[in-house]
Amino acid sequence: MSGGDRYGDIFSGHPRARKPVTPTVPAERDLVVEDAGTGFCGAVVGFERTYDGDFVRLEDGARRTRLFAMREAAFLIDGKPVTLVRPAVKPAGPAATRSASGSTKVEGLRARTALASRIWVEGVHDAALVERVWGHDLRVEGVVVEHLEGLDNLGERLAEFRPGPGRRVGVLVDHLVTGSKETQLTQGLGPNVLVTGHPFIDVWEAVRPSAVGIAAWPKIPRGEDWKTGVCRELGWGTPQDGWRRVYSAVNTFRDLEAPLIGAVEQLVDFVTVGSGDSG
Repeated sequence: MSGGDRYGDIFSGHPRARKPVTPTVPAERDLVVEDAGTGFCGAVVGFERTYDGDFVRLEDGARRTRLFAMREAAFLIDGKPVTLVRPAVKPAGPAATRSASGSTKVEGLRARTALASRIWVEGVHDAALVERVWGHDLRVEGVVVEHLEGLDNLGERLAEFRPGPGRRVGVLVDHLVTGSKETQLTQGLGPNVLVTGHPFIDVWEAVRPSAVGIAAWPKIPRGEDWKTGVCRELGWGTPQDGWRRVYSAVNTFRDLEAPLIGAVEQLVDFVTVGSGDSG
């Protein structure tokens, strides 16, 4: 057919009869789309593969979810038809080289025989947060963290443990400020015991407010249980509910206040001095 044929290709059909090309869009998580058939509008939250093909799961503002077949032009974005496809699998990134505390991560770590020295903390929550951030470092060094179940037990526990050279005790204390009961209980314990701490009323308060999504920790009147008061003021339910929020918010040392970080690092150094490479 000559280039000057004004009728063009008579077998190609009229332009108005051609099927429009629908753009293909990767169904990335949280992408908001509308199902063209039902009008259901929601965000992408998952996928399912069935004998009938791939389906996408959408969740609307009322947290209701529905499955829709990922067929051609089956969805709308800004009122325009699109074809959703599964997003490409992203290659795995390089393995983390830093631990949660910011130290160099030791790959292929094998459990080391525990040192005779110990780190003691006041309660279960203190121990859990120390493990969450410094757990890798402590396993590298062979340091065991134990909780005292209250600072009032410190004198009795030290008498049982009998600290000495190569058998040191580092103690992490909440609310370690001048004139406090905690300060009075931790004086004159000898050269093989080191007490460090932070100025906060409770270890929860040593978690940065931004990490748990608040502007600041509430001020609770003296005489009232601090955790109970905090949970009431923040609408967190019970202290058990509050603890789950606090614990899940801490992933690295950056989620903690500097006084707690410095106190723990000082204790780790103290109990590992002269530990050598044995074990």
